[in-house]
Amino acid sequence: MLVASIENAEAHDYLSERLKKAYAFLRENDLGALSCGRHDIDGEDVFANVMEYDTVSAEAKKLEAHKLYYDVQCVASGIERVEVAPLEGLVCAKEYDEADDYALFESPMPATSVVLHAGEIAVLPPEDAHKPGCIAEDAPVHVKKVVVKVRA
Repeated sequence: MLVASIENAEAHDYLSERLKKAYAFLRENDLGALSCGRHDIDGEDVFANVMEYDTVSAEAKKLEAHKLYYDVQCVASGIERVEVAPLEGLVCAKEYDEADDYALFESPMPATSVVLHAGEIAVLPPEDAHKPGCIAEDAPVHVKKVVVKVRA
């Protein structure tokens, strides 16, 4: 699965060596057994963050966006909805934090929603804001997720 606008899709090499390293990490590791926290793959160019949380309502969250990294988001267990919107024209809710490479934005109406089940990925480029961790069905569920950060 790939989530991107058609206008920007050709600007990215979704089969670059760095992204291939991300896909290989996700394919070759037992994601359910990975400890929470950072896992180095290729220094600051490719690394994984493993996290666990309960999904929440989309209204309780802001969209996030990154300038330096793609997100390759992979659900290891559980199910979540990820809202996606083009960064252009969004209202900033928290200015860009260079140290942590993120900014927060208000959600537009409508945003594109993608439901990720265990073993599914979404590749999110820097020009797309995203809101992961949203309730996908009727109630919150516990999710374990691996987000591989790939330098753009």
